[in-house]
Amino acid sequence: MKVLLVNPEFPDTYWSFRHALPFEGKRCAFPPLGLMTVSALLPDSWERRMVDLNVRRLRSSDIEWADMVMATAMLAQKDSLKQVVQRCKAKGKRVVLGGPYVTTTIEELPEVDHIFLGEAEATIPQFVEDLARGEAKRSYKAAERPQLSTTPLPHFHLAELKRYSAMSVQYSRGCPFSCEFCDIIEIYGRIPRTKSNQQILAEMDALYELGWRGTVFIVDDNFIGNKKNVRQLMPELADWQKQHDYPFTLLTEASINLADDDQLLDSMRDAGFGRVFLGIETPVEASLKEAQKTQNRGNLLDSVKKIQSYGMEVMAGFIVGFDNDPEDIFQLQIDFIRQSAIPLAMVGLLNALPDTQLWKRLEREGRLLGEASGNNTNCSLNFVTKMDPSRLIAGYQSIMQTIYSPREYYQRVRDSLKRTPHSAGDAKNYDLIQSITAFARIALKLGVLDRERKEFWRFFVHALAKHRDRFAESLRLAAMGYHFRKLSDAYNEA
Repeated sequence: MKVLLVNPEFPDTYWSFRHALPFEGKRCAFPPLGLMTVSALLPDSWERRMVDLNVRRLRSSDIEWADMVMATAMLAQKDSLKQVVQRCKAKGKRVVLGGPYVTTTIEELPEVDHIFLGEAEATIPQFVEDLARGEAKRSYKAAERPQLSTTPLPHFHLAELKRYSAMSVQYSRGCPFSCEFCDIIEIYGRIPRTKSNQQILAEMDALYELGWRGTVFIVDDNFIGNKKNVRQLMPELADWQKQHDYPFTLLTEASINLADDDQLLDSMRDAGFGRVFLGIETPVEASLKEAQKTQNRGNLLDSVKKIQSYGMEVMAGFIVGFDNDPEDIFQLQIDFIRQSAIPLAMVGLLNALPDTQLWKRLEREGRLLGEASGNNTNCSLNFVTKMDPSRLIAGYQSIMQTIYSPREYYQRVRDSLKRTPHSAGDAKNYDLIQSITAFARIALKLGVLDRERKEFWRFFVHALAKHRDRFAESLRLAAMGYHFRKLSDAYNEA
């Protein structure tokens, strides 16, 4: 059996980093970890290839080679997914679909042969057995969520490593909280399940042996959801990093109550965590209460500063469009982002995702307008908002245009660098040749051709004077700022 694993294309979003990656000579931020895990669940005797449309196009010869095509997608990838399915079915191929979009969508899915709902650890082996008997079913769904001890080592070797900015691993699934707008708890549940320490270290070994050096993104939606197990993992992960001379700078997502745990923060610093993405959402208490975001309590600015003090750059998500948002919500968000020194602030409009508690509430209230696009930065709304929608969209655009104006953005970067001490793994991942090449590209684009070149050079001189030992990090943040400015510029062009 020849299997073609296909990851559809993502639109231009916060997480795509599409305008920043060319400076680094990369095509995509992260490889499709789900497909690499599915590949490891298939029989060893099967041949497999993987095509990620975010790094290269899907050729007709790829489809013709395959006996079966397996594709996954998130909601934001649904348009590209439909095109992939259409091409593969036109060539008479057996097509299998799975992933978050397929699991939660209310829309009619493309006409395919087999659909997998939920997690695949139990269903893929059953499918393989059914296929061998000629009795494969149209739909597969596990009776219960699998323990991650059954999850195999992903086939990292399928990824074209040189085309990616970071590699991905997963430690846990599920989150103990109940945020109204979040679909993670609907897909993966509210009891966080984790891999063993041995599994995670084996994945680190595999990436190391493949020659990967640099950022490794632990893609858990809440890395500290199971604090007991995380605390047990940290010393072993720190020892592994030290023994290998810190080949990886770690990035993850966590709830903001991470700031309440000094011991965990200390151990994460020792393990080489350089960045963490937080779901802050809003500084408005009434909106947090509406969203059932009970973990975001106390002084959120102090919590951010606490995490930064442990050498971790804070990235964060923010949302406007809650029913309880006041009229000045846009300025409140700008002020919070400015004061928190969060360079990479993902600000989006509230969207109701299928199967979430928010979706169900709005459905009861008769306010739903259809399925969301999956991209909360493209100014689309899928429910009737309390605030006038034109004012909401204009206010959202004003946030993006303000926080990613070069002077504003570079000031946050300076403040962030000042607040985050140099971490253990930073210098180990410094590649002189790569940094010089990146600087040449950035200097040409931002320092010569760009209309805001004066702000770039002002930032560069400051970074060189105050943070010379973090030259690569400063360049990365300059490139990221350009990506977000391009996203916000699009609002003026629309």
